[in-house]
Amino acid sequence: MRYIYKLFLLSVIFTSFSFCEVINEDIFTDIKKVPAKKAALVLGTAKYIAKGKQNYFYTYRIRAAAQLWKARKIDAIVVSGDKSTYYDEVTLMYKDLIKAGVPSKYITKDFYGYRTFDSIVRAKEVFGLDDYIIVSQKFHLNRALYIAHEKGQRAIGFAAKDIEGTKAYKKMLEREELAQIKAFLDINILMTKPKVLGKKIKVNYRNSY
Repeated sequence: MRYIYKLFLLSVIFTSFSFCEVINEDIFTDIKKVPAKKAALVLGTAKYIAKGKQNYFYTYRIRAAAQLWKARKIDAIVVSGDKSTYYDEVTLMYKDLIKAGVPSKYITKDFYGYRTFDSIVRAKEVFGLDDYIIVSQKFHLNRALYIAHEKGQRAIGFAAKDIEGTKAYKKMLEREELAQIKAFLDINILMTKPKVLGKKIKVNYRNSY
């Protein structure tokens, strides 16, 4: 029991240092300052929360991805999330990006992004992304970029608008603290693999590469 406690404590300490390294250097909030990359990976979340209310984390991620496309910062988008029996967040993201002005042929769906770790690893192993932009809220990008960099990917982040000061935001921050520790353990201790890898999938780009 004492060993487990020490391992947990060390994980917290190392995680804090590791995530601090990517906070300022690799996350962009101004579209004008975002370097152009081949593609963007949009990390999934539910479109609606309790009682059918709009989830603004979702809304702002879609908006940020469309902004990158229209500014010609990217030439393709991969939407990654969970397709369960009752809910298909990937197809919803796909449809909403089309409504936002992104041509369907340049949007690729990843139905096996069960969690952030899976989405990031699959981005390279399945879809061939390496030097790309991850789209999510800033607090989430810290973990996503940590995973990407530890996996040898040259990813950067574009931060979607946050909803600071709300109960939903505070709840997400609490969950994120534990998720960061889990990410550290997945990579450095547990050597976790994605739930599903499968065959490679071709991504269509606006410009030829």
